[in-house]
Amino acid sequence: MEIFFTADAIVAFITLTFLEIVLGIDNVIFISIVTGKLPEEKRKKATKLGLFLAMFMRIAFLFGVSWLIAMKATLFEIDWGWFNASFNGQSLILLAGGIFLIYKSTKEIHEKVNHVQEHEPIDEKQSAKKIATKSFSNIIVQILMIDVIFSIDSILTAVGMTNGIEGALYIMIAAVIVSVGVMMLFAVPVGNFVNKNPSIQILALSFLILIGFMLTTESMHISHAVLAGQEIGAVPKGYLYFAIAFSLVVEFINMKIRKKSN
Repeated sequence: MEIFFTADAIVAFITLTFLEIVLGIDNVIFISIVTGKLPEEKRKKATKLGLFLAMFMRIAFLFGVSWLIAMKATLFEIDWGWFNASFNGQSLILLAGGIFLIYKSTKEIHEKVNHVQEHEPIDEKQSAKKIATKSFSNIIVQILMIDVIFSIDSILTAVGMTNGIEGALYIMIAAVIVSVGVMMLFAVPVGNFVNKNPSIQILALSFLILIGFMLTTESMHISHAVLAGQEIGAVPKGYLYFAIAFSLVVEFINMKIRKKSN
């Protein structure tokens, strides 16, 4: 137990917990969108079950961290003249995750826009019935899929931050458990807020498209991809999170103005 009370361990635990919560915001937004397809009485259960299973998956990844690190080995190379890259396991997972996020978010925006065009405004309960409901198991699978995507990046970051600290594995596991507990507390209120505000839904889906693009460019960066003689670099996450924060502030101001106008 002494390993948890050293200065390095405490700082690493607090930093990792904060990191997991910040990265988990993307997860909560995605969960809010996909669980919105379920009947209202099942959303809370799906959210908590999805996060609970995701916690065990992240812990399993931590135990298999040597396997994750080994995924840096090149699996195959592409050389088309105008484009060449050396793909490994990490880059393929990030690429698949980025494409999945872009596809899923674009599809959701298309469905919501079509729903608004085809139907007159109705109350929330009627709207929930008209939205095509997805099976409970399908929603859980989607939550786990997206968590796999985000887990790779956060776990590798955690490993780098705790390198050389005694009991690093236990510190990382504790940080994951605490962060998931915090997300469970706020996931349902955040989900309810997102699902009750159509403009926030579209904004959240747009954020997921941005994140999907970021994952795709990061995959190309890890693969040392070169396009038309230029190496593809990763998009700095600070720029992305600033754009998201700025857009949210503007939207909240718009919501306040609309509320006063009404």
